[in-house]
Amino acid sequence: MKTLVLTTLILSLVCFHEPACGQESPAMPKPTQEHEWLVKFVGEWTTESKATMAPDQPPMQCTGTLTSRKLGGFWVLNEMKGEWSGDPMTGVQTIGYDEGKQKYVGTWVDSATAFMWQYTGNVDATGKVLTLEADGPNFMGDGKLTKFQDIYEFKSADEISMTSRMLDANGDWVTFMSGAAKRVK
Repeated sequence: MKTLVLTTLILSLVCFHEPACGQESPAMPKPTQEHEWLVKFVGEWTTESKATMAPDQPPMQCTGTLTSRKLGGFWVLNEMKGEWSGDPMTGVQTIGYDEGKQKYVGTWVDSATAFMWQYTGNVDATGKVLTLEADGPNFMGDGKLTKFQDIYEFKSADEISMTSRMLDANGDWVTFMSGAAKRVK
């Protein structure tokens, strides 16, 4: 009896599995030109920036590194290391392109906060500027969510201008961080 049950089970698996295996798999997606645009980030960079954390405080000078690598053909992973208010800080950013939304998408997390930023954005008509937008806590005010932008302008293959700004209560964009990344390799 056991042999009959085992034989029936094996034949069932072979018979029902065969048509599924014989079918063609759907084609895997291929990276688009928007995904290829992200390769500009890939490499090792040094960074210098100044950041203002409150209107009544002087800007802080920050130096660090940016290490960027591809994740398949669809994503770049950017790891930024430096000091923030005298303490070491690491941030990890993902950037990809969502064909359905026709937007660049991504995330940012860092060792200094518990908030996960979620981006959407576009590259401008020049093909040199990526603007990523996110909602995040207003660290210069009441902590309520407000609009933020991270702007990456490729001045050349070896230099990126970086700007971060937020929307204030009056509806004006306030730049709180500006700097540059220079390619090391």
